[in-house]
Amino acid sequence: MTDISPLDQARILSEALPHMQQYDEETIVIKYGGHAMGDEETAKNFARDIVLLEQTAINPVVVHGGGPQIATMLKRLGIVSEFAAGLRITDAATIEIVEMVLAGSINKQLVGYINEAGGKAVGLCGKDGNMVKASKTTRTIMDPDSHIEKAVDLGFVGDPEKVDLTLLNQLIGYELIPVLAPLATSHDGQTLNINADTFAGAVAGALKAKRLLLLTDVPGVLDKSKKLIPELSIKDARKLIADGTISGGMIPKVETCIYALEQGVQGVVIIDGKMQHAVLLELFTNQGTGTLIHK
Repeated sequence: MTDISPLDQARILSEALPHMQQYDEETIVIKYGGHAMGDEETAKNFARDIVLLEQTAINPVVVHGGGPQIATMLKRLGIVSEFAAGLRITDAATIEIVEMVLAGSINKQLVGYINEAGGKAVGLCGKDGNMVKASKTTRTIMDPDSHIEKAVDLGFVGDPEKVDLTLLNQLIGYELIPVLAPLATSHDGQTLNINADTFAGAVAGALKAKRLLLLTDVPGVLDKSKKLIPELSIKDARKLIADGTISGGMIPKVETCIYALEQGVQGVVIIDGKMQHAVLLELFTNQGTGTLIHK
């Protein structure tokens, strides 16, 4: 930490007051993923920041991903994934590992870091308390030869359909920090893997969260000249998707933001999770960081 005088430290804390008041007793859902998760030091700093939020009377709910860790484990076990149109097909052997890594190792590691920093984290997934019910995802791809659209079965992959808050309501506001792995149950009792951004959007919407923070590997939404766009309405965002400013992997992220806003979240922020104290910068400083998308 750079040496700053005690007076500066006091001033910084004082400047955070109006921000703390804005989020007092509010629920904030934080999606933690990408490569920000891979580094132990970054993960421990993230955990400390989450404990700080809880300490200032904010109710944080953490949702994590785990793509890179799943890929590593599948490789270690010699399970080869099939792909269709660039999307991984999750078969029965794969979903077993996905569940093991997401609800097991990653979830409990994050819970451990938060608790080590003085919090009381509770590790769960969408299956617990029937929190998230999902239906199987269907995707259509264009057959390159016949140019006919055909449905692709992605296996045990789902889209959230219904969120039951019974369990989360027992935890939020009682000094407990829910840490959620993006797995859900289908109507016939199968385990389905849900995209972590979508899962976070569904949970944040159901909780009518004040903010959903999506921690990613990029600084936010960039304009044509690669400058950060600090703020967007849903209408602006749709325009930028239509004219190609928002492209590639950012499209599904922004669509998740729009989905969360339509579900009832007040604002969604895409921020760079690799940046130190990204969550605190966003919530407690005038400058903020990343791109805020609102209605």
